Amino acid sequence: MSEPKIQFHSECDFNLTRPSLREDWLSELAEKEGKKIEAVNYIFCDDEYLHKVNVEFLNHDNYTDIITFDYGIGAELVSDIFVSVERVQDNAKEYRVAFEDELDRVLAHGILHLCGYKDKTPADEALMREKENYYLSLRP
Repeated sequence: MSEPKIQFHSECDFNLTRPSLREDWLSELAEKEGKKIEAVNYIFCDDEYLHKVNVEFLNHDNYTDIITFDYGIGAELVSDIFVSVERVQDNAKEYRVAFEDELDRVLAHGILHLCGYKDKTPADEALMREKENYYLSLRP
């Protein structure tokens, strides 16, 4: 049996529910965008852990919910994606959505970045939200 192309790791007290369903869903997302997941590692962590990554590797002194490191070439996706569970929890409360829904949005957001979508300009951000909403509608 081959190793999963998407792996979920935790650097904090967090256990992902339905990992195999999420792996299938995220793989389908990539395929619909013309990409293939070769090796994507999601690393769940707390705010301080991700803040340290943000400062050390990106020189950004702020808190964020996700950081995506893209190591892929062409259509093959290879990445480490760090997700702050604390940020996702706070954002879910702020946007009045279920934690699982916000978590899935963030998971999809990381793959969409790997597929070439940006979110720095208002137009880019609008397209990213449109894509996130579309793929969230396809969840099992």
